[in-house]
Amino acid sequence: MKDNGIETQHRPWGHYVVLADEPDHKVKRIVVDPGQRLSLQRHERRSEHWFAVSGRAVVSRDDEEILFAPGDAVDIPQGVWHRIRNPGQASFVFIEIQRGDYFGEDDIERREDDYGRS
Repeated sequence: MKDNGIETQHRPWGHYVVLADEPDHKVKRIVVDPGQRLSLQRHERRSEHWFAVSGRAVVSRDDEEILFAPGDAVDIPQGVWHRIRNPGQASFVFIEIQRGDYFGEDDIERREDDYGRS
């Protein structure tokens, strides 16, 4: 689906749109539906910086659990296991900035996944 020329990518946990896709970075606006979570994953070729826009979530980063609210930021270093979970009743929106040398969706190694993708 396209909205104002931006294509929405739907996933079982919500959706995202790519705001920028450059050789040295990629930027996504990600919406996690209430009660959903992304897979526990890591990336070999990129790091990520997350900035919370609206709603509340919990970030798992290796052995840490981090409460994530509007205005908060979290760094996800390359190779670190991570996931985001929305335990609330409203959608959680955040901006993800990826840095590295490759940004393809196939640079996702999943350890756990609620939707059978691991």
